[in-house]
Amino acid sequence: MTNKFAKKSLLVLLAAGLSLGATVAQAQTTDKSAYLTDVRNEVARSGFGLCWRTGYWTPAAAIAECDPDLVKAATAKAADAAGVKPASAKITLSADALFDFDKAVLRAEGKSKLDELVTKAKAINLEVIIAVGHADRIGKDAYNQKLSERRAAAVKEYLVSKGIEANRVYTEGKGEKQPVTGDKCGKSEKKTKALIECLQPDRRVEIEVIGTK
Repeated sequence: MTNKFAKKSLLVLLAAGLSLGATVAQAQTTDKSAYLTDVRNEVARSGFGLCWRTGYWTPAAAIAECDPDLVKAATAKAADAAGVKPASAKITLSADALFDFDKAVLRAEGKSKLDELVTKAKAINLEVIIAVGHADRIGKDAYNQKLSERRAAAVKEYLVSKGIEANRVYTEGKGEKQPVTGDKCGKSEKKTKALIECLQPDRRVEIEVIGTK
């Protein structure tokens, strides 16, 4: 579930969803299964009026009443004439390359990596940039969730400072819920140097740039 600021989300192949056609795009505007609903099947909202998403939400599951920009982009792509090719690039950056360990302030090296991404984004007709922060399992769940959100937000803030429109950048933090190390590092929760090094791949920020050439 996203937090009450309804951070936007992840990479699940929006470009692929766009290519499924106008029928799919229309279905996206009505299916509420990726959002929390009340007994009347109305989407539950935060105190800020933003929709609450479930952990199964992806850009392909967006509905018009909650995420109009994503639905608009999907509909336009599905209805677009042949010859307009979607451009999609997913980049996974080590969080340690962007931030110091356990921090959410961008390092100089991290800014350089994002500068390269901005250059690529400005070379296409940008639709959306999706940035998702992840954390390893060391520490409390709630802390790791907030850390992943702060890191994704820091990426967005920097991209916006470089000229990317704020409404083009969607962010979300997944905390420690989607590790890529599996059971490779054992089950120990003790914060040792060996465990920190082993879990490094889980500390990452996944960024997807989607647009047309």
